[in-house]
Amino acid sequence: MTESSHHEKIELLTLSEVTNVKGFVGNFDVTIKSRPRSVDRAKCTGCGECLAKCPSKAPSETAMGLGQRRAIYKPFSQAVPNVPVIDREHCTYFLKGKCRVCEKICPAGAIDYGQEETTRTEKFGAIVVATGFSLFDITPYGEYGAGAYKDVITGLQLERMLDPNGPTGGHLVRPSDGKDAKNIVFVQCVGSRDETKGMAYCSKVCCMYTAKQAILLKDHFPETRSTVFYIDIRATGKNYEEFIRRAQREYGVSYIRGRVSRIDDLGDKLLVYGADTLLGEPVRVEADLVVLATAMVANPDAKELGRMLNIPYDGYGFYTEVHPKLQPVESLTKGIFIAGACTFPKDIPDSVMMASAAAAKTCSLFSADELTLEPKLAEVNADTCTGCFNCVAVCPFDAIQKDTHEGKAVARVIQTLCQGCGNCVSACRPGAVDVKGFTDESLYAQITAALAGDEEEEDKYAAG
Repeated sequence: MTESSHHEKIELLTLSEVTNVKGFVGNFDVTIKSRPRSVDRAKCTGCGECLAKCPSKAPSETAMGLGQRRAIYKPFSQAVPNVPVIDREHCTYFLKGKCRVCEKICPAGAIDYGQEETTRTEKFGAIVVATGFSLFDITPYGEYGAGAYKDVITGLQLERMLDPNGPTGGHLVRPSDGKDAKNIVFVQCVGSRDETKGMAYCSKVCCMYTAKQAILLKDHFPETRSTVFYIDIRATGKNYEEFIRRAQREYGVSYIRGRVSRIDDLGDKLLVYGADTLLGEPVRVEADLVVLATAMVANPDAKELGRMLNIPYDGYGFYTEVHPKLQPVESLTKGIFIAGACTFPKDIPDSVMMASAAAAKTCSLFSADELTLEPKLAEVNADTCTGCFNCVAVCPFDAIQKDTHEGKAVARVIQTLCQGCGNCVSACRPGAVDVKGFTDESLYAQITAALAGDEEEEDKYAAG
């Protein structure tokens, strides 16, 4: 990320979001809204004086609810650019008009309370969508505390805990009382493979990161003991199965095949009730900390973005590719590519491969002198078009625009956007729109040829 931020041909826009996209391949008009940082990037040296002196605090998004940050802060230690941002919802100056401590102590004079939100429109030739994923909300799982038990955390919260720069300084403690945690229970498939409360699909990465975390715990804290409740182990990558075996044999991680029925919080410890389906008997495990492997789900605004970009999505909100095997990074809209976990739960190797493929597809698109399109495209007969524009209303890809021909209003098809779905053909009252290769004349000719062949065969048999 740091290297890309210094590349002369890469512009990194932080605190920004895409609010509108118009146009077609090679000519996209993208509207970008940028929120104010309230810190001048050109002046800031990243010294951190303001972060140390700010008196206002707020929950840290990076710490996943396990710690706090200042009102002026860096999202995480390796953030790019290395410039803090002021959270106006928690800053005392923006709430009450007082304080201005960060402005007074900043040696570079980089604090700028007067920055405002900006909007601009830029032209782009292609778009790569790599918006990632969100984590499943465990609230529906009342038997696991529904998020109310402080010592029942998610896998990502444990990652933050083990980070030396994290909320606990890399120490494994119970969030409820700060005491060291010795007995750890991991619960797999929370929200995954559960059609009743969660998602029907497998999140793919949980088995591996749980084994990794159990190994890390034993490496850093030898006195810990880890127990994993699982449904099935799905370790399908290169050397993945060996990694699971290593966790079991070398690090003593206990794997119990079965679901957890409930978790009781007794104050100084947790009681985890489950079943060992291999032994056919119930089990009860005492734990200081319970880690839930929550499902990977689509971002809450994924559908809204999909509608903006004309990218189809499935019932879960994940984006749909043109073909899962032959065109895995291409969307139905020409010039828009998709990569990573926005298409479905993926691990790091798969995400890197998709990103590389999307970049290669973009380079291939830009390097061609001519654009190759599918022949199945709609076309409008300007002579018979009455300008009712019913076709414009029904086109799901915004591929039809209003135009003029010999002084009258007519519809015009943008071929780089058209997917040949045929909605416009069925909506056109005067029959001025056809899909190439699928006109009435073409279909009648095919039927006639087929029937003519049958008649010739019958005449041949009759003559014989």
